[in-house]
Amino acid sequence: MTKLSVNINKIATLRNARGANMPDVTAAALNCEKFGAQGITVHPRPDERHIRYSDVRAIRPLLKTEFNIEGNPCPESFRELVLEVVPDQVTLVPDASDAITSNAGWDTVSNRDFLSEMCGLFHSKGIRVSIFIDPVPEMAVAAKECGADRVELYTEGYAANYHKDPAAAIAPYLRTAEAARAAGLGLNAGHDLNLDNLAYFIRTIPWTDEVSIGHAIICDALYMGLEKTIKEYLARI
Repeated sequence: MTKLSVNINKIATLRNARGANMPDVTAAALNCEKFGAQGITVHPRPDERHIRYSDVRAIRPLLKTEFNIEGNPCPESFRELVLEVVPDQVTLVPDASDAITSNAGWDTVSNRDFLSEMCGLFHSKGIRVSIFIDPVPEMAVAAKECGADRVELYTEGYAANYHKDPAAAIAPYLRTAEAARAAGLGLNAGHDLNLDNLAYFIRTIPWTDEVSIGHAIICDALYMGLEKTIKEYLARI
């Protein structure tokens, strides 16, 4: 079954708005686990505008489920953090330091040397490596050649076009997912997946290993509460 990994960045954003420790990010991560999430995702950025490096260090030894750290491996500080805390998975995302949120996948062909180096680095610590890609089959094949264990499909395009034509929206994702499977890669997905579009995605690509969802879960939790929201997402899966 596809696993649900909850991205807790937005909880950290809310905390940082007041400068104290409310809401408590570590407590939120543990509650997500208690409510049924099968993983926790964090995306620390160099300016620490949401998740801080200290959060990552505090959360890691307390989690009982899978821990996924995503981010751009270009800053040495990110690489050092990942190698220090040794998560279950690192997801390599090519976002600029000033990006509001992730907005593109890697070109795994032109960045093959760098990504191969990063895969080797994180594999040296036994960390599974996932590479964030656009829904282009060639990018999945090249990710395998870089040494990745999985790819994560950047699903913003699917989410944006889902209500217009679900079949057309998911078509490039299905082709890329099939290419990833043929190459022997695991498959993750994330970005703008929500209660409306998640079930169709999983039903069409049932071999998806994991979905990472944060913003939509926290938005829904404002109205339904965190426990009920997580259960609703699990029901869609």
